[in-house]
Amino acid sequence: MNRAPPRRAATPSVDIQVQSPLWRAETAAEQTVREAIAVAAAALSTGAGEVAILLTDDEAIRALNRQWRGIDKPTNVLSFPAAKPGVGVRFLGDIVIAYETLKRECNGEGRPFLHHLAHLTVHGFLHLVGYDHQADAEADKMEGLESKIMARLKMPDPYLERDLNCGDA
Repeated sequence: MNRAPPRRAATPSVDIQVQSPLWRAETAAEQTVREAIAVAAAALSTGAGEVAILLTDDEAIRALNRQWRGIDKPTNVLSFPAAKPGVGVRFLGDIVIAYETLKRECNGEGRPFLHHLAHLTVHGFLHLVGYDHQADAEADKMEGLESKIMARLKMPDPYLERDLNCGDA
């Protein structure tokens, strides 16, 4: 008797829009984003759905940050969870990532660009599926998940160096 192969959990489809030409310098950016979403979805057993990613610049993300959060400055990543799941395929929401802020953070913290991009993508995805970091307990849980997912991506823990440097007063 033939057995059917085990079914893999469906992963969200990822629609990536590259709005800024600055992203051309990072040829593996789109693949990194797709892998980060797939691994995060698998770790959380989120299943099928759709995620839209906008790779943009500081000017565009600053305008979004001002409009939606009342903060008039650029940021590295913004997440916009879908208000209501639709019929059929579930739209999870949008993630927006700014090139210049990401690049500045990499240079300032000595992080590889694609590792930090993967981390920001995972962070944004967790927001789309309901995680937050407003309270300390929520932040600890979210950071723990981010670290676990980054390990599955075979990338360094984004919080390890920060924690190692916090021991000195």
